[in-house]
Amino acid sequence: MIENEHNEDNSVEAFDIENNYHEDGGGCSTTISQNGASEGKGYPPPSLGMEFESYDDAYNYYNCYAKELGFAIRVKSSWTKRNSKEKRGAVLCCNCEGFKTMKEAGSRRKETRTGCLAMIRLRLVESNRWRVDEVKLEHNHLFDPERAQNSKSHKKIDSGVKRMLEPSPDIEVRTIKLYRTPAIDFTGYGSSSEREISRHIEQSKHLKLQKGDGQIIYNFFCRMQLASPNFYYVTDLNDEGQLRHVFWIDSRSRAAYGYFGDVVALDTTCLSKQYEIPLLSFVGVNHHAQSILLGCGLLADGTVETYIWLLRAWLTCMLGRPPHTILTDQCKALKTAIGEVFPRAHHRFCLPLVMQNILENLGELQESEVFRTVLSRTVHNSIKLDEFESAWEDMIQRFRIRDNIWLQTLYEDRERWAPVHLKDTFLAGMFGSQPGESFGPFFEGCVHKQTPLKEFLDMYESVLQRRYQKESLDDLESKELSSMLKTRCPYESQLCKLYTKELFLKFQDEVEGSMASCLSVAQIHVNGAVATFLVQERDEDGNLGGIRNLEVTYDRAGVEVRCICGCYNIKGFLCRHALCVLKYNGVEEIPVQYILSRWRKDFKRLYVPEIGSDSIDISNPVQWFEHLYRRAMQVVEEGLTSQDHYMVAWQALKESLNKVRLVADKHA
Repeated sequence: MIENEHNEDNSVEAFDIENNYHEDGGGCSTTISQNGASEGKGYPPPSLGMEFESYDDAYNYYNCYAKELGFAIRVKSSWTKRNSKEKRGAVLCCNCEGFKTMKEAGSRRKETRTGCLAMIRLRLVESNRWRVDEVKLEHNHLFDPERAQNSKSHKKIDSGVKRMLEPSPDIEVRTIKLYRTPAIDFTGYGSSSEREISRHIEQSKHLKLQKGDGQIIYNFFCRMQLASPNFYYVTDLNDEGQLRHVFWIDSRSRAAYGYFGDVVALDTTCLSKQYEIPLLSFVGVNHHAQSILLGCGLLADGTVETYIWLLRAWLTCMLGRPPHTILTDQCKALKTAIGEVFPRAHHRFCLPLVMQNILENLGELQESEVFRTVLSRTVHNSIKLDEFESAWEDMIQRFRIRDNIWLQTLYEDRERWAPVHLKDTFLAGMFGSQPGESFGPFFEGCVHKQTPLKEFLDMYESVLQRRYQKESLDDLESKELSSMLKTRCPYESQLCKLYTKELFLKFQDEVEGSMASCLSVAQIHVNGAVATFLVQERDEDGNLGGIRNLEVTYDRAGVEVRCICGCYNIKGFLCRHALCVLKYNGVEEIPVQYILSRWRKDFKRLYVPEIGSDSIDISNPVQWFEHLYRRAMQVVEEGLTSQDHYMVAWQALKESLNKVRLVADKHA
């Protein structure tokens, strides 16, 4: 039950959720509400970083999750502290793990093991908490809910655990316990905020909601779930039961992540600039190089533990699949949280924000056009590491800023933001590697500093719909691009048939640049099948005195090309220098490995989230709905491809409906 309670003292609103928070102070209650065939009544799939108060809690969670999907579990292995019986770790696996031993092979018992690899590994960490540090979700067999129901592991679930973990049949909301790390310094570069916050103050933090905002949030979630059954939201409460943090993501965004989840940016504009709405947005980029929304959060504060909670909630709804690259501002709290939740992801800082912060932190120099020019050339024009370091040294000496502590700290983090260091990091054009390039906030122009929460939630759906309509229109405009050809270059004619319009225009600039700016190609070194070439390029102003040499390596055996400028990883398509070398070597078409599916207009994208196995519990009406809804939405998405597809899909739906009605008539 959710109630609204107005607080007379500070005119804020709180959520009270009965029996959903714990008095031990060891953790916080998190309410997860979503529908999904793979998640049954609401147990989220295990993900890296999940923590539990005890080993039994972790075992019971995985056991209940398994029961809902229709498989059983067992303890594959466990280990204890040396000279002690205290358990330190364990591996819980699917009951179908492994195969019969030679000794068991002659047994008459039915073979049930299939070599399934699904498992979680648990490890005891500080404060006696158990953390999931390895997860494998995929099974190699069908689920058998009836057999799983009678397994040893599920018979162990006593009624007390059932009451604690399983919701009543008429409630689709479940409570799990996500734990927090100790509060850590969350100040950004140069922040003068307090660095030590007492436990009492920390526990009492909550969203500063105006009167009625609690009901507005609740109504918004109800409305979104009615419109989209795969809408997902999580709320976090403090020890007084007040709403502290909120995260949500719609169905289409969850599906889009499957296609465009390689690079994700965290937009903290509203938090860093203290907007009325403490909004954080997860943003990606689609095949038209347009920003897309991949989730939203409302946060009471910007501490490390808050960001860890948010990132774990987001990762859980993405089935434990982290992005390859994540872009943020220079917030230390985010840096720490990302290292904890996404240890293998490439964490980078958005370059336009870095450049802006440099100017803001250097006082009078921000007004100097000379300094701006030198800074831009140092950052954007350096091709090699030694060039960048030499230019940086000259800059700080010339403008007497060597002793600036903030700048020294930034320089120590240069591998996260200097383009010369990022040539091996895929950034999908979101980084802003050239002057003037930047991705603005997703809700730019819609959310202002004083925008109230109600106004934002009221416009939320219409903003997304406009983005979806823009994407559909761009899909239509991208179908035929041959009239836009400017040269006779075979690479241009090849990619006008494959790239979307926006990407083709960007690539077309490189084609024209290879003809206008690249003056010569010369082979300077050979090592077997790999040759190194030097491409001479005139600067963008056309000044013959401004010529730079760029090295490009080419592997004739694998038809692989790599330019020192790093354009392919930073922007997602080949640069003019690589095109010159391919042409020099008689390669008539761009090698297929350099034409990414994320940019292709002929790649079919069904914005229906993948929510797990097709195996369903045929006795569970909720799973009927999810399974049928997902399949029907695939027909709808395919039907939007063309008029012919529409007619076929429409006819198929009518025929299906008639067949279903015939079954109903027979029962009548």
